[in-house]
Amino acid sequence: QVQLVESGGGLVQAGGSLRLSCVASGSFFSIYPMGWHRQAPGKERELVASITSSGSTIYTDSVKGRFTISRDSTKNTLYLQMNSLKPEDTAVYYCYQDRYRRYWGQGTQVTVSS
Repeated sequence: QVQLVESGGGLVQAGGSLRLSCVASGSFFSIYPMGWHRQAPGKERELVASITSSGSTIYTDSVKGRFTISRDSTKNTLYLQMNSLKPEDTAVYYCYQDRYRRYWGQGTQVTVSS
């Protein structure tokens, strides 16, 4: 059973920064694609960023140049560095890992005040 535990969310003013972390249990962390989704109130969950086992990354247009996804295989941890935060980034952020199925974390709240 894979468990993903996110942390690092919180309340920040517009223009500020946060770094989200997602610690994964299980073996062979580095070989599985991982990423972050977010869900704002009243909206559908959307992909924010993803990273492959080789380190290739994809970002949704609204966060390009502001967010950076990375992974540390020595710590079984996925990160999302979020800079220049905007009120529209307010959402619950979920990490995921793709094995034979997709596993999700429980989510961490990010609130950006104007």
